[in-house]
Amino acid sequence: MNRIEIEYRLQNDLELQQLLTIVARLNLPDWWICAGVLRSKIWNVKRHGTSDIDIVYFDSLDISEETEKQYEQCLNTQIDLPWSVKNQARMHTVNDLPPYASAQDAIAQFPETVTAIGVTRRPDFELYLPYGADDFTDRIIRPTPSFQVSGDRHSIFQRRVSEKGWRDDPSLHIQT
Repeated sequence: MNRIEIEYRLQNDLELQQLLTIVARLNLPDWWICAGVLRSKIWNVKRHGTSDIDIVYFDSLDISEETEKQYEQCLNTQIDLPWSVKNQARMHTVNDLPPYASAQDAIAQFPETVTAIGVTRRPDFELYLPYGADDFTDRIIRPTPSFQVSGDRHSIFQRRVSEKGWRDDPSLHIQT
């Protein structure tokens, strides 16, 4: 599966289109639906009911966690799902990284290449794949540059691989 096929699959996923419409109503600056929900759709894996729907945005003028919770509540009034809304203008402090320049910059620094993915609709559909489509196509779980073996955060990548049970899935190839 290449980038065009991934984009086609996501653009034609009715549930994802509904989620994009709902999130767009919030008018968040620099917003993206990202991470596992998209990976699951690309791999045609049924999303676990408790899996978060990750929404990231970038607003340096309001970095309060309370605002994020208000956005989650607003989304829940439209459709009851486990929304996770995070302002990437503050998340660098949580992740002990230098400040992010944008939501895309933050997505590129997620732990795994197959988590570093985002889609938005502002106003048109846009797919962001900072590490390309190959790892999605080949079902490879590998760390992004921020979580490489030589870095301080590699243990976070290793923990996530274990917690998500990826080593137990014979269709996945873990590369550390």
